[in-house]
Amino acid sequence: MLTIRQAIRDAIIAHARRDHPDEACGVVAGAEGSDEPTRFIPMLNAARSPTFFEFDSHDLLRLYRELDDRGEVPVVIYHSHTATPAYPSRTDIGLASEPDAHYVLVSTTEYGTGEGPVEFRSYRIVDGVVTEEEVEVVPDGG
Repeated sequence: MLTIRQAIRDAIIAHARRDHPDEACGVVAGAEGSDEPTRFIPMLNAARSPTFFEFDSHDLLRLYRELDDRGEVPVVIYHSHTATPAYPSRTDIGLASEPDAHYVLVSTTEYGTGEGPVEFRSYRIVDGVVTEEEVEVVPDGG
């Protein structure tokens, strides 16, 4: 199960809406071994594409160095789908390289940049196997 604070969930959704019609992507870091997502890190989709996301290699290297320095890991790796449901594509599954991470997908298909509801789902992806998990949103500070 992914337990995530309301403010972080809202920040992920806001990023997805802001970048629509391109896919948004980013990371939520947390202390190593905690499985608690605490630090929201929006990233630039280097592909600038409505159907694909890619972290800039320099930004990603800088991020991993920063995580190491802070004793953090990527607890959540998120991206949006702008024209399809919030389910990992074959490409998403093939690129999933963090077996301990929660892979969050947000679908902005129905409302785009508007204020309607979005699909917000989380998965574990290990060795090409996708398992959806429950998402518990907790109040900030909770």
